[in-house]
This record gives sequence, C-alpha cells and structure tokens, in this order.
Amino acid sequence: MRERRSEYDITDDVHLNDVSKVCDVVCTIYRSAFGGFKETALRTAFEDFERLFDGQYPTYQPCDTLYHDKQHSMDMTLALARLINGHERSVAKSERIGAERAVLTTITALYHDAGYIRHENDHRHFNGAEYTTIHVSRSADFLKHYLHKVDLGPFAQISASMVHYTGYEIAADRIRLPDKQWHLLGHMLGTADLIAQMSDRCYLEKCRDRLYPEFVLGGLNVKTDEHGEETVIYKSGDDLLRQTPRFYEREVEKRLNTQFNRAYSYEAAHFDGERHYIHGLG
Repeated sequence: MRERRSEYDITDDVHLNDVSKVCDVVCTIYRSAFGGFKETALRTAFEDFERLFDGQYPTYQPCDTLYHDKQHSMDMTLALARLINGHERSVAKSERIGAERAVLTTITALYHDAGYIRHENDHRHFNGAEYTTIHVSRSADFLKHYLHKVDLGPFAQISASMVHYTGYEIAADRIRLPDKQWHLLGHMLGTADLIAQMSDRCYLEKCRDRLYPEFVLGGLNVKTDEHGEETVIYKSGDDLLRQTPRFYEREVEKRLNTQFNRAYSYEAAHFDGERHYIHGLG
C-alpha cells in the first residue's frame, strides 16, 4: 500500500495546496447533494481565499503562520463539505440543511483562520501568530465585511457568530445563532477543524515544529496569574508533543462528543460507511 502523501487529504486523492482542485471537489459534492447552489459565490470565495493567503488581497500581507496555513484551511473546508453531504444523505428531507446554509458555512470555513493574517500597515506585530488569542474574532470581523462581496451580506452576523465554534474565545454553549440548524452547522464547522488537523499525516511533527513557535509568539506557552507570576506550560516543541495525548483526552474528545454532538458521525454517510477521519485520529 502506498504511504499517504503529506500534502494530500485523508483519502490521498486531493492535493490540498491546489485551491482550485479543492474547490472543484467541494462543488462536485454540492452538485450531488443539492443540484443547484450558489456556485459562482463559492468559487469566488475560494479564489479570494487563495489571494488572501498568498498576499494578493488588497490591504493584507500574506499568511505567515506555519501551522495555520493554506493547507490546513483547505483540509478543514473539504472535511466540512463531506460532513454536510453526509448529513444530507442520512436525514429526512424535512431535516436537511439546504444549499444556501451549506455555502455560507463553507465560506465561513474558508476564512475561519483569516484572523491570523496581518494588514499591510500593521507594523506592531512581527507574525500573525501574535493574534492567536483573538484570531477568531478577527476572522469574524473579516467575514462580516467579506460576505457582502459574494451577495451573502444578510448572513454576515450568523457567519461571524458561527466561526467561534472553531475557537475558544466564546464558550460553545454561549454562541448565539437563530436556530438549531445553524448550531448543527456550527458543530460541523468545529468538528471539521479538529478532525482535519488531527488526522493530518504530519500532525505530530507540525505540533512540535510549527504550532509550538506559534504558541510562543501568541503567548500561549506561558500562563500568568493575578500577581503577574508566569508559569511555563510548554517548555519546548517536544514538551508540547508529550502533552498532546492529554489534550486529546481532556479537550478534543469533549468537544467532538459533547459540545459538537458527535457531528463527525456524518462522514460515514458521505464515504459509504467508511470513517476515514475518525480512524485517522489514531
């Protein structure tokens, strides 16, 4: 059996740094799921995503975070599309999400890490990872403005709220959305973010070599108490690596199974019974 390639998705079929290819795959999934959908808006969002991360989007510098990069956002967006398709396949017609909500959530996935990207006139920050603790709120602000460009302006606040399912700035049970279906999509969004990262063939190496430097820049490697005393949480990349299994047991399992209500189960319907992402978590 051929070893899975590091820049490919969980199936080893989709090159994740080829944005147009990922876009084509997602659009094919949605044509199958919905028939018609706002394909022009979605394709424009993919094109603008690539421009943003490559430094070709007006007023923004290129993405310079090594862990939260273009490949991760593509991996997560593809995982989300598969979860949505699995949901639509596995529920009654009256319970389906529908194309409009699917497209809005997919665009939210595309830009869920836009908050790491610095403005071109930002001379106070050395690297986008310095925004780690507020990057989701910055992503929300980006989405509020961007969605008007693709004629989804009426959903801007929904997207800005839903994107918080990918982070920790607002507790999952305090995120406010209009109805249960939007929360379900938020659960899929948060789930896709986790399962895409943790099923990455190079996840552990990336934690050690890429995520740890981001934590240092973002101040997450230390904890400061009310007296200003600092406690080191992660001493090195290797230390972060050693603590990863505990993070999975304490945080990831709780989010996937409880806060996100096992939304990962929808992948089975997409993959005709297979559970590639869950098995990929090890």
